[in-house]
Amino acid sequence: MERYREVPGLEPYLSRIPSSPAVPSQGNTSVENLFALTRKLVDIESVSGNETALTAFLFDELSQIVSRYDGRIERMAVEGDRCNLFASWGQPVVTFSTHMDTVPPFFASAEDDEFIRGRGSCDAKGIIAAMMGAAERLLRDGQRNLGLLFVAGEERDSIGAKAAARQPRGSKYLINGEPTENHLALAAKGALRLEISAAGRMAHSAYPELGESAIERLLDALEALRKVSLPADELLGPTTINIGTISGGRAPNVVADAAKAEVFVRLVGDPGPVREAVSNAVRDRAHVKETGYTSAMRFERVDGLPTTVVSYVSDAPVLSPAWGKPLLIGPGSIRVAHTERESVSKRQLADAVRIYADLAAQLLPRD
Repeated sequence: MERYREVPGLEPYLSRIPSSPAVPSQGNTSVENLFALTRKLVDIESVSGNETALTAFLFDELSQIVSRYDGRIERMAVEGDRCNLFASWGQPVVTFSTHMDTVPPFFASAEDDEFIRGRGSCDAKGIIAAMMGAAERLLRDGQRNLGLLFVAGEERDSIGAKAAARQPRGSKYLINGEPTENHLALAAKGALRLEISAAGRMAHSAYPELGESAIERLLDALEALRKVSLPADELLGPTTINIGTISGGRAPNVVADAAKAEVFVRLVGDPGPVREAVSNAVRDRAHVKETGYTSAMRFERVDGLPTTVVSYVSDAPVLSPAWGKPLLIGPGSIRVAHTERESVSKRQLADAVRIYADLAAQLLPRD
């Protein structure tokens, strides 16, 4: 794991940030705009691989801020018609970043007095809106040297972050947004994505002895995998394994000749022992293919903000160090992300604009 030092000079500044302000009144135009933008973003479907419409909308929105405050905006190629967006004002020292894609299924926005609901409301479209609000607040106050980086594909394979890491723009600090309930993350688990496939031999199911079932071989491999002993960490907790998808076979009356499972491992440290444990469990029953890896990451405590430890993966390890030393924080709860109950607190959204702006202001160079 990579360990980061404290950001110099940040602690006393953050100690002056109030921890939980009330929801601003609905007469506050900037807050109303924040909520309206969040809903507009949610209502544009952008399941991983289908970010194009959202990218076009955000390009137009960012272009207006760029025009008002003499900045620049660019599309950064990712794959096919998919791209990242990067807007900057001066030479970026601090870059705000989060992702544009969501998990399926899409569902549109709704709101009440306390929450905005909808797919992506907390993961991470509310964060996009809050970062844009923070950037505009900083620019309005005369700050420069900041950027906004919105990437594709975080929910699937971090393809956008990988492309951005090959195209750094000189930023020294990365404020990465994920739903942490506006707590600063001290550590985050890593990930190991695996595809486990088994091969068999087709036969008529009335005569199973003439074939060999790939599904049964895969099930045996997965059962062994569920029993392996996995590492734990004092801060991050246990390594966990999720068998996310299973597919295979051709028909119920045919002995299956192929079967596959997608497995997601939440890492707490060195992936080596986990890879070895998986290999020993599966043995010759199936083939293991690694389709993705992101390292676990630890951050130093920063005085003045509440802290948390998260079990999910973000783009921070992929973007760092190319885009600078990362801080991980954002509005919303991971406990409702990826569910039919996804929502974000209006109070936390408004809070995030202030927290993001205050963090960046302390990190930016002073005259």
